[in-house]
Amino acid sequence: MKRPVLLFLLAAMACATVARADTPPNDTPGDRLPVVKATLPDAASPTPLALGQPAPLRDVAMKNVDGSDISIADVAGRKGMLVLFTCNHCPWVKKWQTRIASIGNAAASRGLGVIAINSNDPAAYPEDAPDEMKARAKQLGFRFPYVVDATSDVARAFGATHTPEAYVFDARGRLVYHGGVDDNASDEKAVKQPWLRQAVEAVAAGKAVPLAETKALGCSIKFREKS
Repeated sequence: MKRPVLLFLLAAMACATVARADTPPNDTPGDRLPVVKATLPDAASPTPLALGQPAPLRDVAMKNVDGSDISIADVAGRKGMLVLFTCNHCPWVKKWQTRIASIGNAAASRGLGVIAINSNDPAAYPEDAPDEMKARAKQLGFRFPYVVDATSDVARAFGATHTPEAYVFDARGRLVYHGGVDDNASDEKAVKQPWLRQAVEAVAAGKAVPLAETKALGCSIKFREKS
């Protein structure tokens, strides 16, 4: 085999190996949490909301599972607020969903406003349609709104990219926690770092959040196309 041909084949094999290593995880969970590929921001990527900033698009009305129109501003609590981007179909959300319900209900009972937002396009995943959302909220006993981000623009404004992905704001409306639920989706009893629960408890008590940012691991948000 001539040397130029050999070099070409070796380069092609190397590129294929890199491509496989860089392939982002799909929506199917395995035995371990997926690794989220870090990417540089570009014009098409949402810009992450910075710590210390207020919630964007606070006054945008979104349809709740009970048929009412609710905005983020409507649910703001006197002690703070939890905004959670979630959905129905994602296997990772399903692993965390009872904890999400428990944390959200506890936050609401302690003076925090709570709102769960589904920004996915149900045309891509019918399980994320409003009727399915209503059934899931009832099944899990949500005592907080579960709303439809009908344009996905609220998620874009937050810089949210995954489900589940949480944002906790303090009594002054400043972002003090952004990230995931905890460090073990598969086994609640094995959780060592309950990030979101700790953040909610700290804000409810008027204290500093122990850890302000973590990785939001899960499924990618299935954004609706921009009109």
